[in-house]
Amino acid sequence: MVLGAAIRLAVCRSISASLVAMLMAASAQAVENPLTYKAADRQERLMEGAKAEGEVVFYSAMIVNQALRPISDGFMKKYPFIKVNYWRSESSGIFTKLAAEMRAGKLVADVVEGTGVGESVIQAGFAQAYDTPLMAEIPARYHDPNMLWTPTRRSFFGIGYNTKTTSASDVPKTYEDLLDPRWKGRMAWHAGSASGADLFVTNLRMAWGEERARAYLDRLAEQNIISLSGASARGLVDRVIAGELGLALNIFAHHPLISAAKGAPVSSILLDPVASTIGTMIVPKGVRHPHSAMLLVDYILSKEGQQILSEAGYFPSRTDVATRADLAPITDALSRVSEQFVSPESLNKYTVSSEEMIQTVMKK
Repeated sequence: MVLGAAIRLAVCRSISASLVAMLMAASAQAVENPLTYKAADRQERLMEGAKAEGEVVFYSAMIVNQALRPISDGFMKKYPFIKVNYWRSESSGIFTKLAAEMRAGKLVADVVEGTGVGESVIQAGFAQAYDTPLMAEIPARYHDPNMLWTPTRRSFFGIGYNTKTTSASDVPKTYEDLLDPRWKGRMAWHAGSASGADLFVTNLRMAWGEERARAYLDRLAEQNIISLSGASARGLVDRVIAGELGLALNIFAHHPLISAAKGAPVSSILLDPVASTIGTMIVPKGVRHPHSAMLLVDYILSKEGQQILSEAGYFPSRTDVATRADLAPITDALSRVSEQFVSPESLNKYTVSSEEMIQTVMKK
């Protein structure tokens, strides 16, 4: 009996030792995860791992010469031992490429960025959680509680109009003004895009509620809005500049101002509530260069990286980085209208049903 007790005691001690070892190993593994590592030596650990990796692959919807190349060059100057291999496409193209890689088990991308792409990546289950101390510098409303994305740049949506054919006094100032008969058949929006017609409707559903938004859309349908699925939001602005359209609905409000600075007869106005979205960064599951990926995320969210985006004509996600001077009319207007931030989660929740609502109402 004494021998049996001794054996049981030895077994228990062995199990306890094994359990402690397993817990310690699991703890060490968690600490070593570069995507969520928070200790004081985080920067040193990331740099050490990145030196062994030597590269980072960045998929982005940023304009190459304005932002993507400057961001990459600035990052490589800061970390000369990491080569940035970037690839640029529209958000839909980025998702298509990433999805093909994930399904084939041949992931190439380390960081994925764009307006709209994050929602698709998350919905497909391709994203994984990561953490960066730089989020402390970003307003709380642009935080993801699930830590699947971080915000790179903000976007505000408004109406584009031709300043030669439409005087400032005649430009619609409210959503009700869009119902004026003078605009019948002269307005267009980008169909089949999460940042086009669907966002226009989602914004009103979130701000006004389903009943009021649906009643408004019923009246707006009588205006015979032109739905363009082939043109981009930028393309709508170009058609307004050419005088082909009276108004472009729900375009990026900064696009007309950038064109106006180059002499084009175009401007934009924000309606209350103004829809806002963010460009997001995603780290896909199975990332090959996690240390370099986190350094790139940190750099883009840093003051230096955000300043590059500001100079490129984007609205930085950090409020301590000033917006470019020629875009001041938008930041000034934001003090007079309410902002309806449509998060990636809200886009996932509303976009499909907003598209269905548009299809149903517009076909009446």
